[in-house]
Amino acid sequence: MKSAAFDPGCRRCPRLSAFLDEVRAEHPSYYCRPVAPFGDDCPGLLIVGLAPGRHGANATGRPFTGDHAGVLLYRTLHRFGFADRAESRAVDDGLVLIRCRITNAVKCLPPANKPVAAEVWNCNAYLAEEIRDLRDGAVVLALGSVAHEAVLRATGHRRASYRFGHGAEHDLGNLRLLDSYHCSRYNTQTGRLTDAMFEAVFERARSLLRD
Repeated sequence: MKSAAFDPGCRRCPRLSAFLDEVRAEHPSYYCRPVAPFGDDCPGLLIVGLAPGRHGANATGRPFTGDHAGVLLYRTLHRFGFADRAESRAVDDGLVLIRCRITNAVKCLPPANKPVAAEVWNCNAYLAEEIRDLRDGAVVLALGSVAHEAVLRATGHRRASYRFGHGAEHDLGNLRLLDSYHCSRYNTQTGRLTDAMFEAVFERARSLLRD
């Protein structure tokens, strides 16, 4: 797989492109394009989510901004020193991430928030490029199993050798991969992911970066 620089006009996935067109017709003010990564150009921590939310990143143009999932994420980033404030409101709100960058395994909004495997693979070259640019010793935090598998594919590692699990830690040579359940509304409201569980992962990430 060849790496590739992020393309804000990418339409290589027909289903996703058609769906974005439908959502744009329904919500003309929404961003409705591939959502670029956000944050430090040379991060120690790269956070990989699943895909833009319909009324979140797909509307605002910034990862995890405008929906429930971003509330816990940005609050936790701020608590652990990775953001200069605890809330992300809009692309022009002045928020700065510190030694941190946020991206998604799939850069476009998928129907029902569920990309198919071919769409994850089509987008993987962009993630590979983002990871290739990380410094040695960086930490990649995968939010959910799809992001976990996308990181493994982007780095050329076999999925069977690195099983996903909340709090799991994987040595990828020059990188460390950490896993967390996704900070979605469903996971937080059902108690599958608590604030304490999420914070423990960030505490570990901060500890690894100190080392």
